[in-house]
Amino acid sequence: MSGAPRAGPAEVWSTSAVTAPRAFEYWRDLICATFVQLAATPTQPGSFDGSLVYAGLESFEMTTVHAGGQRVRRTPQLIARAGEEYLLASIQTRGHGRIEQDGRVAELEPGEMALYDSTRPYTLHFDDTFEQVVVQVPLGGMLAETGLRHSLGVTAVKLPANSPAGVVAQFFRGLAQLHQADPVGAAALATQGRGLMASALTLSAGRNPHSEILTRQHIQAFLRTHHADPDLSVDDVAAAFLISRRTLYRLFDGTPGGVGTVLRRIRVEHAKSLLRTQHGRPLQSIALACGFAGERQFYRVFRQETGLTPGQFRGTSGQ
Repeated sequence: MSGAPRAGPAEVWSTSAVTAPRAFEYWRDLICATFVQLAATPTQPGSFDGSLVYAGLESFEMTTVHAGGQRVRRTPQLIARAGEEYLLASIQTRGHGRIEQDGRVAELEPGEMALYDSTRPYTLHFDDTFEQVVVQVPLGGMLAETGLRHSLGVTAVKLPANSPAGVVAQFFRGLAQLHQADPVGAAALATQGRGLMASALTLSAGRNPHSEILTRQHIQAFLRTHHADPDLSVDDVAAAFLISRRTLYRLFDGTPGGVGTVLRRIRVEHAKSLLRTQHGRPLQSIALACGFAGERQFYRVFRQETGLTPGQFRGTSGQ
């Protein structure tokens, strides 16, 4: 996403904050608050220990989970109660894990990863102490970015460490470690995370990410770099990649409104970042910095995308 990346320190929660008899109940509340609504039970009797190290980055969330054995379920009842729509990736770093969804089972060893979708039931099972890095992104954006209509067929598919997806897993493992030591540096690198999650989704679907998907990602990176130019046109984008307008439109035919919608959303996301962080900056100045022709266009497009005017968004973003 455009705008200044979030560079705050990691948030850490641990069952050490409560007494031993309350540890698992507290843990269940923690994972529900951090991910989605879940049911959980320990797999072993006796005391339970767990910790979460959470990083809320600009376009995704990343959590390092270290805990004892447990079984975690996303049930139809919980989905109906809270219909959060996320794509999640579990990257095993220690121990052994199992992900079950859509009739498939992915058995994970360190270095391996698998995806799952919060809109359908799934089960995570850990027999003993384990550690994972869990990456969470909005599902709709990932589907639009890859051109997939849904995630059926891509969940609970093991992506090995010695494969292209292993490079993605290594990136997020390294990013999680870096964020704990250098949040600013991690935030700068995290701008690549969304594209890598899209690549993981494509690889899990068994498609070649080295053709149209990567071209689309390169175009999106170009749009993020040049979106502040109010004169940027479809012809400019097509010329930059030596492709025709027709090919450009085809690359984004899975996104309603095509490449124009992608550019508009990038501009709005940049504007949201500026509204959050530059409280006294005039709206006209923000509009021009984000590539809008003027304040009137900024107001109209921002309201279409967010349901709020820029002023209303600024008033509800912690001011």
